[in-house]
Amino acid sequence: MAYEQEKQVAIAAVTQAAQLCEAVRQGLVPEAIEKNDKSPVTIADYGAQAIVCHALAAAFPADPVVGEEDTTDLRQPEAAPVLAAVTEQVQRLLPDTTDSDVLRFIDHGNGSVARRYWTLDPIDGTKGFLRGDQYAIALALVEDGDLKVGVLGCPFLSFGGETGLLLVAVRGEGAVMMPLAGGSPQPLKVTTPDDTDRFRMVESVESGHGNLSQQAVIAQAVGITTDSLRMDSQAKYAAVAAGQAALYLRLPSPKTPDYREKIWDHAAGVLVVEEAGGKVTDMHGKPLDFASAARFPNNQGVVASNGSIHNAVLAALRQGAVAQ
Repeated sequence: MAYEQEKQVAIAAVTQAAQLCEAVRQGLVPEAIEKNDKSPVTIADYGAQAIVCHALAAAFPADPVVGEEDTTDLRQPEAAPVLAAVTEQVQRLLPDTTDSDVLRFIDHGNGSVARRYWTLDPIDGTKGFLRGDQYAIALALVEDGDLKVGVLGCPFLSFGGETGLLLVAVRGEGAVMMPLAGGSPQPLKVTTPDDTDRFRMVESVESGHGNLSQQAVIAQAVGITTDSLRMDSQAKYAAVAAGQAALYLRLPSPKTPDYREKIWDHAAGVLVVEEAGGKVTDMHGKPLDFASAARFPNNQGVVASNGSIHNAVLAALRQGAVAQ
């Protein structure tokens, strides 16, 4: 099967990263330090990137990794206690790791978009993590601009009774969901419009992550009347792929109309939705461009749907643009 080694390495790395994240969360209240954009970064964020990058560097040394974190803040003298805490967490899984190893592993994730590369968000939904809610470890392989492997580790996600889920997709092979703790994979399938309970949107907890009023208008235009499911992170893509929701919109906030999404915030989730039978484009119907840069240079917004309503959503978005 195509990309079997890549899939297995990605599954193992994301599973280990999820174990580290939960160990941090179940211990002391995670320390957060401020990045320049003021979003919180935790010990778990750095530790998860170190774990995943270590695994990818060992298995695929020629592949660059385009990750969210770098070590600029972590190398400051005042961050020494944070670095020590990150190293301590990584050592639970990689016992002989030193501080300098951790810094090197994290910085392996500062690669550039190439013909073949991985993209990683070590904790997508850091605020959800800090709040004790949904977050995801999101890893994807891109080759010639096309998503080939996507893995989402969602330690707090629960569909069908099991809490802690791993979603895995390989291009052309479908998408599956399995317990993070181990178990049989179950195929994922998007919902249909006649499943009225799940014919709904999934939206961010954070009101700043999109344009809520426009999203409500679009939902109404395509016949969605059920209350939205609300969660942080790429767990929203998981909800669409697993048939728990029909639509996820990430529209530019009126405060930041020129904002461009980061590839690691979407790559793994996009492939999982597509391989579950759904469709993902930008808000103008264009495919997302994973070939060019760490932020989508040619795309605005994201529309992820069950597929059957996708054209109607795009039409409603065009109408909204005309109305404005």
